[in-house]
Amino acid sequence: MTPGARAAAAIEILDAILAGQAAEPALANWARGHRFAGSGDRLAIRDLVFDALRRRRSAALMGAGPTGRGLILGLLRQRGEAGLFSGEGHAPPPPGPHEAAQIPQGAAALDVPDWLLPRLQRALGPDCTPVLQAMRHRAPVYLRVNLARTSRDAARAALAAEGILADPEPGSQTALQVTQNARKIQGSSAYLGGLVELQDLSSQQLCEALPLADGMTVLDHCAGGGGKTLAMAALARLTLCAHDAAPQRMKDLPHRAERAGISVTLTERPARLAPFDLVLADVPCSGSGSWRREPMGKWSLTETRLAELTRTQAQILDTVASWVAPRGQLAYATCSLLMEENEDQITAFLARHPGWVCHLQQRWSPLTGGDGFFLALLTPPCGRHTQPYAVFPIRLSCG
Repeated sequence: MTPGARAAAAIEILDAILAGQAAEPALANWARGHRFAGSGDRLAIRDLVFDALRRRRSAALMGAGPTGRGLILGLLRQRGEAGLFSGEGHAPPPPGPHEAAQIPQGAAALDVPDWLLPRLQRALGPDCTPVLQAMRHRAPVYLRVNLARTSRDAARAALAAEGILADPEPGSQTALQVTQNARKIQGSSAYLGGLVELQDLSSQQLCEALPLADGMTVLDHCAGGGGKTLAMAALARLTLCAHDAAPQRMKDLPHRAERAGISVTLTERPARLAPFDLVLADVPCSGSGSWRREPMGKWSLTETRLAELTRTQAQILDTVASWVAPRGQLAYATCSLLMEENEDQITAFLARHPGWVCHLQQRWSPLTGGDGFFLALLTPPCGRHTQPYAVFPIRLSCG
């Protein structure tokens, strides 16, 4: 396929997404209907689609409309490649006089909704514009080395033997940043043999910041696919339990755990297994820290939905607090950039639960390579040490 034909295909797929279809099914349906497209064509089209979705607002202005055509035209104008709209062969027709570009300003130039920008400015301060600019680009690919099975150097060598190049991440003991042939990972022997897992850098750093030690009983609440469950298991010898309100999200976890060589108990009633030395509550959130990977989340989030999420987060905190052992700890985590879901939640929790102490709050930023994440560590009243922890100022991790 020519570059122009790929642009036309991306327009078709984006029209389906804008009509309500999820991105992955829209891409898969197009591929099934166009089997002549090679793997290189499909990957290039996918990149166009996701780049346009990340820049949906600015691209619509520069392309004169919030349609598939408008988004691709605007994206290509940003890249200086609008000449692909030539009308030659299968390329899209040239822009008409009604398709003049508008220059995005303010929140539109940063590709966020107007109502979200003040909240992001409050949370990120002077880093707001650089973070939002970073979120307009594709996220790097990171692997987590399973230290229970291999070393980082050995995993790197195994990947290189299959043509997958990766560099050690200095801010993590487990992370490798993939620099070449990322799309070969899931078929590699290193991946299939449980030596590495796909996991974002910040997610790995969050797990490394947890107070894990051999012999602890740990609950991964809101476990989802179990990425953090597996990461914790590789850092210490734990008795691990995983729970999710939607158990089907954990359907692949037993297979992944077997591949990684670890044991985990899936439970629908974690209260029966309490108390735990550590409860990790990686709660449902806006996902604003990971919008590079899930760009539609940026455009579907509303003020009403954010309020619903914060209520759910508070309810989960209140519930799991009673499952923490007297000298245990509660770890609250989100992949959100917003204070409403992070620092404000911790402040409100401490007000509702006198005697609890927060002894760490930490942020990870897309500026350091990974997604945006937040972690707070809390101890119950009888878990206080002789000299109680102070509430530390917020730290922005530099990896």
